Amino acid sequence: MKAIRVHQTGGPEVLTLDDIPTPEPGAGEVLVKIEAAGLNFIDTYHRTGLYPLDLPIPLGLEGSGIVEAVGTDVGDLQIGDAVAWSSIAGSYAEYIAAPEESVVKLPEGVATKSGAAVMLQGMTAHYLAHSTYPLKEGDTCLIHAAAGGVGLLLVQMAKKCGARVFGTTSTPEKADLAKGAGADEIILYTEQDFEAEVQRLTDGQGVNVVYDSVAKATWEKSINSLRPRGYMVFFGNASGPVPPIDPLLLSQKGSIFVTRPTLGHYTATREEFLSRTQDIFSWIQSGQLNVHIGEEHPLEQAAEAHRRLEGRQTTGKVLIIP
Repeated sequence: MKAIRVHQTGGPEVLTLDDIPTPEPGAGEVLVKIEAAGLNFIDTYHRTGLYPLDLPIPLGLEGSGIVEAVGTDVGDLQIGDAVAWSSIAGSYAEYIAAPEESVVKLPEGVATKSGAAVMLQGMTAHYLAHSTYPLKEGDTCLIHAAAGGVGLLLVQMAKKCGARVFGTTSTPEKADLAKGAGADEIILYTEQDFEAEVQRLTDGQGVNVVYDSVAKATWEKSINSLRPRGYMVFFGNASGPVPPIDPLLLSQKGSIFVTRPTLGHYTATREEFLSRTQDIFSWIQSGQLNVHIGEEHPLEQAAEAHRRLEGRQTTGKVLIIP
């Protein structure tokens, strides 16, 4: 089968399309013919070595497809089931052997492409809005990269919780997307100082929480956008990692909280994993959550997909299609 792997870390050019054996499902595993894989920033962190892994790296953590074979000790899944997953390495490929416990069956009305688009980024948005800082009616939040894959989903979930949402984007076109998802105010960070705009829009009070996936380029102004005892939530490193923060800064900025969550800690049990996916799928089915798939790239053009993502040229979800 064809699969994208990384034999040496570096830029998008290090992605190679390899011929490797099609896996056989082991005990508790299913063999899935992949119909779509999700592109996420964490894939670029693996590719560059920011998050070190043993070489060669089987790239991609998220996808969806159809079960073609089942191993022994598989309980509920059957051949022909449409399934999706996150956090299974090697998803940029034609097939994957996936542990049943890491896979969820897609319900009627949720297409495989939608499934691939919401597993990692959808569950990320879910835990951010409902667990890391549980938004409630009347809260204010700032969401960076509001027209991105997580951003568009997080805007919708934040509005569903009753929050007032400020979103940052780089272009008017992206602003329109974020506005369409429900953002109350859009700040074009390429033209405006988002810290000053947040303070103006909140009459100098600041927001309850900042959800920041950009990190190095935004962290200081993000902290300055918080109200006292606000929550600074870093969940990505699109511009590079945040430098070390002196704990005294937290008291100086209003006894604020800083956290750096990851999806694995918010889907630590099968029950929590299913609870989040069930919410997301039910919202898709009922029309309460719109999934915006901005681009699709064939497997052999995965490098170009990485270039566009890192160049901030994409909106919504980007899919890799085997």
